[in-house]
Amino acid sequence: MADVKMVSLTIEGRPVTVPDGMSILEAAKTAGVLVPHYCYHPGLPVAGVCRMCLVEVEKMPKLAPACATTVMEGQVVHVHSPKALEARKGVLEFLLINHPLDCPICDQAGECELQDYTFAEGRADSRYREPKRFNPVEDFGGDVLYVANRCILCTRCVRFMGDVVQEPVLNVSERGDRAFIGKAEGHDLTNPWAGNVIDLCPVGALLSKDFLNKARAWELDRGATICTGCSQGCNAVAELRDNVPVRLKPRPNEDVNQYYMCDVGRQTYREFARRDRADQPLVRVGASLQVSEWDLAITTAVQAMAGKRLVVLASPNLSNEALFLLERLVSRQSGRGVFRVVRGDTVPLAGVSDLALREERAANSTGARLFGFAESGSLDGVVGPGDALLVVGDALDGVTESTLAALGALVFVGTTVPNAVSALASVVLPITNTLEEEGTFTNLRGRVQRYLQARMAPGVARPAWFVLTDLLAAAGGEGAFQLPSDVFAALAAVHPAFAGLEYEALGMRGLPVLTADHVEAAV
Repeated sequence: MADVKMVSLTIEGRPVTVPDGMSILEAAKTAGVLVPHYCYHPGLPVAGVCRMCLVEVEKMPKLAPACATTVMEGQVVHVHSPKALEARKGVLEFLLINHPLDCPICDQAGECELQDYTFAEGRADSRYREPKRFNPVEDFGGDVLYVANRCILCTRCVRFMGDVVQEPVLNVSERGDRAFIGKAEGHDLTNPWAGNVIDLCPVGALLSKDFLNKARAWELDRGATICTGCSQGCNAVAELRDNVPVRLKPRPNEDVNQYYMCDVGRQTYREFARRDRADQPLVRVGASLQVSEWDLAITTAVQAMAGKRLVVLASPNLSNEALFLLERLVSRQSGRGVFRVVRGDTVPLAGVSDLALREERAANSTGARLFGFAESGSLDGVVGPGDALLVVGDALDGVTESTLAALGALVFVGTTVPNAVSALASVVLPITNTLEEEGTFTNLRGRVQRYLQARMAPGVARPAWFVLTDLLAAAGGEGAFQLPSDVFAALAAVHPAFAGLEYEALGMRGLPVLTADHVEAAV
């Protein structure tokens, strides 16, 4: 591989050395200098239409758009010179001519780039006295509303649909002061990736119907997580209001999902916001389940499974840590581990290499296979009369009550309790969902990624790895783990696929620790 040519320049008095061909705007980021911009986005083709990123470059006769001007050896760039500031002030004044003053009712308020730059560099007052232009709100289809009054025509949405999705549904219609974002006749934004235009919009012109008027930006708590919508493993940010999940947004990771996330993944926040949660351990007393202490529930569960053939039905959305402990439990009792995964159509994002809504609609089916669990479409032929079935994370959809009634014991570990479980389970142990714990997933390419806790768990629900540690200890197994990092260290020590990997070393972008052989073996 040829050596990359480096270029040295000065931006706002700070010396910078960057690869040749980089734009001034991106080079400024490496110096800790933010050049204001609207139309530019690192995941989209450069348009240079907003003129907000104008900077002064010494020995150049005119101001240069930082997004479309490449660095050169010895350049001296001034981002905040009087000339550049005056130019950007003029751009902002034009943008605000017809922009409505409706920040108090706009979902983008608090995270709006027009607000931020106007406050930082705009005029203190307006010289415009004429009535503002008005256009009605338009339904763009899918989850998208278009508020034309707020649109600054940055064309990010047009370029995303045309160049990234490769479905040129949107366009700039009309010209001059009459211009607006239009739809191609007979088409709308029903593509599974179209929701990304909402994230890309720097103002409040494109809004989510689902999130409309749910919360203000400053009311939200945020946590880094991994989408459980499919096996792609998209990095995401969970946003919560008063401990209730209200939306998921993509978190940049160039090795997995770049800057994007599909609409199927976005809607998984609803599952995390369910109100019918199991929040107390339950032990069967006679014909009913009664609230119990954790110690008694764990002991009762182990006693119920003792002396019987053990079958573990695990969810492919469990963490690597939970699956590893289940593997130990299965091995100790010479049992069998299976998992079920929902499947759907694969929908690629055409303009991004190796990014798609995957067929397997679960986050960790690769991890489940690596830890010895076999995929099974149903429980028929897997469990027999008298067996002990340990269900962890699976909702038992489609499993008949007669199948469960023939079991020798049913121990249910989950976030919600199905009706059949209420009638037949010996013990119910409540666990947290992905947003309420931390751990790791392994995506379809063998990349191991961390997710963090974003909300408080209901009642006394515990992380799955914590509950399984107690079950394993009560059954006489080895290993007392206090943190998910402890469990990860143990699994990395015995599984070749994870050998040499450290929990903290994963960072927030993950590491591709699995070899091609390991991935093929898992599939």
